[in-house]
Amino acid sequence: MAQRPIVAVFGSSQPSPESQECQLAYELGRAIAQSGWVLCNGGYGGTMEAAARGAVEAGGHTIGVTCRAFNRVGPNPYIRQEVPTFDLLSRLNTLIRLGHAYVVLPGGTGTLLELACVCELLNKGLLRRKAPVILLGEYWRPVANVVCVEQPDLAEFLAFVESPSEAMELLRRHLSRDAEA
Repeated sequence: MAQRPIVAVFGSSQPSPESQECQLAYELGRAIAQSGWVLCNGGYGGTMEAAARGAVEAGGHTIGVTCRAFNRVGPNPYIRQEVPTFDLLSRLNTLIRLGHAYVVLPGGTGTLLELACVCELLNKGLLRRKAPVILLGEYWRPVANVVCVEQPDLAEFLAFVESPSEAMELLRRHLSRDAEA
C-alpha cells in the first residue's frame, strides 16, 4: 500500500481559537483530511492546534513534531502521532522531511524559519522532490518579494492563495502528479 501524502502546515502558536487565522487553519486541516492526506505540523497551540482539530474532526490523521527544548508539556489534544525531537533544528528537519507539500500560514520567527529553510532546500535542489510552498494570504508576500529578487528561480515553487479551497486545488494538482510518477 502506498504511503498517504503528508502536508506540512507551518503556523503560529499565538492566535486565539476564535481568531480568523485559526478559522482558516481549521478549514485547511479539515480539507486536508477529507482529501485522505495526513496533516503534519509543530503540534502545539494556535493555528497548529486549529489545523489539527479540523483534520481530526474530519476523520484524518495528524502528526505533531514537538521539541523537548521548548519545555512544553506535550502536543495539543488533536495530535494522533507525536514525533518528539531534542532541539529546534531537529524539529525543523523532521517537519520538512515528512512533508510532500507545504502550506504556510501567518506566523512569527518560527514560521519564518520554516519557510526560509524549505525555500533554501528547494533553491539548492536538496529536497527529494519539487514540493510546492503554498502561502495562505498576503502575509508573507513582502518576504517572498525580497527573496525572489535575489533568487528569481524560487518563484516557481511559491504560490500565493487567498483561501483554503485555493490551497487544496494546488495540493490536489501536485499530489496527484506525484502519485502518478
